[in-house]
Amino acid sequence: MLNFEKHHAGLKVLSSRLKKLENLYLRGNQCNDSIFSSLSGFSSLKSLDLSYNEVITGSGLKVLSSRLKKLENLDLFGNQCNDSIFSSLSGFSSLKSLDLSGNLLTGSSTGINSFQVLASGLRNLEELYLSSNKLNDSVLSSLGGFSTLKSLYLSNNSFTGSTGLNGKVVNHSYLRWHSLVRFNNYTCINPYYCDLNGTLPAQGWCELKNLEEVDLSGNNLKGVLPPCLGNLSSLRSLDLSYNQLEGNIASSHLSHLTQLRSLSLTNNYFQVPISFGSFMNLSNLKFIVCDSNELIAAPSFQPLVPKFQLLFFSASNCTPKPLEAGFPNFLRSQHDLVFVDLSHNKFVGQPFPSWLFENNTKLDRLYLRDTSFIGPLQLPQHPTPNLQTVDISGNSIHGQIARNICSIFPRLKNFMMANNNLTGCIPPCFGNMSSLKYLDLSNNHMSCELLEHNLPTVGSSLWFLKLSNNNFTGRLPLSVFNMTGLEYLFLDGNKFAGQVSGTFSLASSFSWFDISNNLLSGMLPRGIGNSSLNRFDLAIDLSRNQFEGTIPIEYFNSSALEFLDLSENNLCGTLPLGFNATHLRYVHLYGNRLSGPLPYDFYNLSSLVTLDLGDNNLTGPIPNWIDSLSELSIFVLKSNQFNGKLPHQLCLLRKLSILDLSENKFSGLLPSCLSNLNFTASDEKTSVEPGMTSRDYGSQEEIFVSIGFNYRYEKTLWPEIDVKIAVELTAKRELTAKKNFYTYEGDILRYMSVMDLSCNRFIGQIPTEWGNLSGIFALNLSQNNLTGLIPSSFSNLKQIESLDLSHNNLNGRIPAQLVELTFLSVFNVSSNNLSGRTPEMKNQFGTFDESSYKGNPLLCGPPLQNSCDKTESPSARVPNDFNGDGGFIDMYSFYASFGVCYIIAVLTIAAVLCINPHWRRRWFYFIEECIDTCYCFLAINFRKLSRFRG
Repeated sequence: MLNFEKHHAGLKVLSSRLKKLENLYLRGNQCNDSIFSSLSGFSSLKSLDLSYNEVITGSGLKVLSSRLKKLENLDLFGNQCNDSIFSSLSGFSSLKSLDLSGNLLTGSSTGINSFQVLASGLRNLEELYLSSNKLNDSVLSSLGGFSTLKSLYLSNNSFTGSTGLNGKVVNHSYLRWHSLVRFNNYTCINPYYCDLNGTLPAQGWCELKNLEEVDLSGNNLKGVLPPCLGNLSSLRSLDLSYNQLEGNIASSHLSHLTQLRSLSLTNNYFQVPISFGSFMNLSNLKFIVCDSNELIAAPSFQPLVPKFQLLFFSASNCTPKPLEAGFPNFLRSQHDLVFVDLSHNKFVGQPFPSWLFENNTKLDRLYLRDTSFIGPLQLPQHPTPNLQTVDISGNSIHGQIARNICSIFPRLKNFMMANNNLTGCIPPCFGNMSSLKYLDLSNNHMSCELLEHNLPTVGSSLWFLKLSNNNFTGRLPLSVFNMTGLEYLFLDGNKFAGQVSGTFSLASSFSWFDISNNLLSGMLPRGIGNSSLNRFDLAIDLSRNQFEGTIPIEYFNSSALEFLDLSENNLCGTLPLGFNATHLRYVHLYGNRLSGPLPYDFYNLSSLVTLDLGDNNLTGPIPNWIDSLSELSIFVLKSNQFNGKLPHQLCLLRKLSILDLSENKFSGLLPSCLSNLNFTASDEKTSVEPGMTSRDYGSQEEIFVSIGFNYRYEKTLWPEIDVKIAVELTAKRELTAKKNFYTYEGDILRYMSVMDLSCNRFIGQIPTEWGNLSGIFALNLSQNNLTGLIPSSFSNLKQIESLDLSHNNLNGRIPAQLVELTFLSVFNVSSNNLSGRTPEMKNQFGTFDESSYKGNPLLCGPPLQNSCDKTESPSARVPNDFNGDGGFIDMYSFYASFGVCYIIAVLTIAAVLCINPHWRRRWFYFIEECIDTCYCFLAINFRKLSRFRG
């Protein structure tokens, strides 16, 4: 075997010397079509691998076919071959395996006709790989001539030029077709990119009596399975996953495939009887995958005991609604199971199937997540030495974890029982379990004083530990902080108390450290933020405790730090100075007693996505360098003592989507340039990607190979991290003096766009340009000193859900165009000087009550009690020059009428005094008495004041 990896120069010379060379590998180079002229001398060659060269088109192969008469295996995977290559391949009469996957085959009429020519030339072909091309469904009708074919691979036909799966660019160096890793994990998510679509034809491929392996996964095939499928009597492996096929598999002809060993139906629309009665006579069946279809009840007359003994059974995500048929009881007769996955099904009221452990001593992986099982977790009487993964999270399992679990499952690596009703403590044997890597017992009711011997210690394999939201007490077990392999530690939501030692430091392996929402007190541990890591995804969460004192500068000096949450503690002092955290992206310091200005050191945090400093005592203006935070998406300074005018640099934060400056002392005019903010959706502001994942596979590889099926079924263990940033919008109701909170968190927050400038000292008018904030969801300008009109351009805020302009000095009419805001659920303009009619009671405005308008004496119309006049004078109507608000005309009329009335009143009093002598005398007497009273008051009090001073 000779392996060339760099150049093909000199191949002609070598061919004259290596006359008996049988295997030549030239994969992963930059070979082009000129290589073929250099290979003609290798007359004894049986296997030629030219895969992953990317530039070979196949031109020149025809000449080579006349020289390499003994060639049996040709691999051209990952090149630029098109339909013209078929005519060049027909001369390789000895060829048994041909791989044209990952090329540019289109399935045009010329190419399909060439399949028939190719079949006439390749009389001995047994393996044909055509996956990841652009072939359409007519290719299946053109394969009838390959009578010797045993393996046919046509998966993922969605290539477009140099793009590959689902239209994404494919780096061929990462693709390996002949290894155990197939393309079964990829799917044609967008049918636009799937050329192999339509229904399965009844001609061509169904005539291939010798077919043993067929892979049609990851396409856009529709309809029911054709009856001719039952003619493939030699079929051992069939993969139809990730299509849009439908029908009840019990009525299909799959039951005629007596040699079938492996069946994959994942991600279709099949109806699958839960008894699998139609497969009962398939004694060779070892592997069934039917995830993401529909499990249905089975007919009662079907046999209960099948002839097969499965090794691998996966039927997850098949019953989003409660399944009346219950748990698949045919599994009771299975004794060789290695892998079982029934996660995300609703077997409501079913007890946990402990007999799976008892009956299957070879069991390696068991996934029963979110299946609604009840009752205790009963362990088998005898050890199950091969079991490595147990995931039964999201059920209603109660009771304690058995203390002998480590002896029953001695090789346990991954144990997940989150979101159940577990009580008690962690079995002490877990502290000595060296094989344990992933332990998640979060969101239960476990309670005890957690001691160090309950947890694995230094030297263990543990990389993920999550005990969140239980009732564990005592002091933090400090030994876990120094574990060299631990990546993720979650002890949040418990009742750990006391002070944390200020001397320890995190192990260099840590990626996420969360001890939030406990009863921890004292100073922040100084060593915790001083990790010198080689990675850039360190996250520290110490929020919702009782820590006090200042923030050590180490927390902002780690080059690895990405996420820092110290919120809701009793921290005081100023923000650290002189730090350099170049990769810091999320900073949460709200709910403390921090003071001082925003330090200049934040200027260098160009990657910052979230900065939440709310509910502190910070002072000063927003600095002019704020635009250096170009990635900033969430900026919260609410409930501080910030002051000054808003700098125009704030308008340059193009990714800003949540701006909360409420309850401060900001003043000046509202910047019109804030209308330039895009308020775009962003995933970064709500989620932090975990730095590490683990592929959960292993011994099942050997099992698949043992049944003659080259496949690796793997599951990814993603660290389950819940980072929820809550945004509260407030609207104060005058009568109750209470605030209504509208909270947005989780997934909805990625689309949320908010601007809250309430409870400040802003003056002037609301900029008309703010009507361009078309993507905003909530705008709060309440409790300021704003004047002028409500801009009619606000009718362009089509996405807005909350608009609060209350407690200002706005005047004029409420624009009638606002009724077009069909998503508006909160509207408040109370306590202003608005006048005229309220908007028409239609759309969302039909849901707003009197509290939305109260405190505006000159407003009339429903839902207010005071009604408007049925007719209005022409002089009261509003010209178009004033945007339909009519504010100036109403106020001028008011001032004019008030002046006229005042003058009339004065003249009336003067006329009465002139005409009636009696009233005239009483008036002068009254004035004289007032003068005397004032004189006496001043004289007496002046003497008292003089004595007091003396």
